Amino acid sequence: MTTAHTRLTTELRELRARTGLSLAALARSTAYSKSTWERYVNGKALPPRHAVRELCRTADEPDARLLALWELAQAEWNGRASVVTPAPPAPDPAQPPPVEPEPPARPPWAPGSPVKLLLVLTSAYVVLAGGVALALLLAPLRGTTPGEPLSAPHSATSYVVAPRCHGASCEGEDPVRMVCTVVPETVTTYRTDTGALVEVRYSEACAAAWVRMWGARVGDRVDVTAGGPVREAWTADRADADAYVYVYTGMTRARPGSVVRSCFRSAGGAARECFDAPVRSGDERL
Repeated sequence: MTTAHTRLTTELRELRARTGLSLAALARSTAYSKSTWERYVNGKALPPRHAVRELCRTADEPDARLLALWELAQAEWNGRASVVTPAPPAPDPAQPPPVEPEPPARPPWAPGSPVKLLLVLTSAYVVLAGGVALALLLAPLRGTTPGEPLSAPHSATSYVVAPRCHGASCEGEDPVRMVCTVVPETVTTYRTDTGALVEVRYSEACAAAWVRMWGARVGDRVDVTAGGPVREAWTADRADADAYVYVYTGMTRARPGSVVRSCFRSAGGAARECFDAPVRSGDERL
């Protein structure tokens, strides 16, 4: 994948997680199939512009930033695809075309013969089908103890993306990898003197806060704390400094009533810009 395609895939995966929808449910709400969305969110194929807009619409996310990133990914993708393989040299008309000897007939059981290939494929299909059936039969047994009643199988529509940490266990972890970026609260957004944007985010489900920054310059740094450890992030290269790419700090434990403090320091050595933002309770946010 190209650099822009990798960034776009990461953003699409985060948006899909934010919706809380399985790939099957996402396919039902858009014009694209489950297998097609699987290729898009795993970077196996570059999605069309319309698919990016559909996912933004489903996630209730403004599409301008993602579409701009898609333009970069498409340009890099087309540039890579436009490499032309040189044509083979034209045959010399003075030379008669070579006559290839006819290959000897192979017995039906020889390696590579159609009959043997058909048998191999049939055997593989039988093994695969048996494995899938066994997995479906054993799936309800996972996580149960002897004597515990088995629960009914879940349908595709009951799929829920659950956070992978809470409170102290989130300390220092990546909010995207821990699935804490699903429907987080934006506590506050701050524009620095250099034009970079710093946004404090909070997840009630994860009981943690973090900062994401974009539009920064290479070497710019941002940190966050809620009275505990300080978590820091910086723009390491030009890819991170792209105006449409987020740079995330690690998470810090927080709860309603906590005051989250974030400080930005530009690569140019200017004074630190710090601001405080209180985390409100659910009733206060209504």
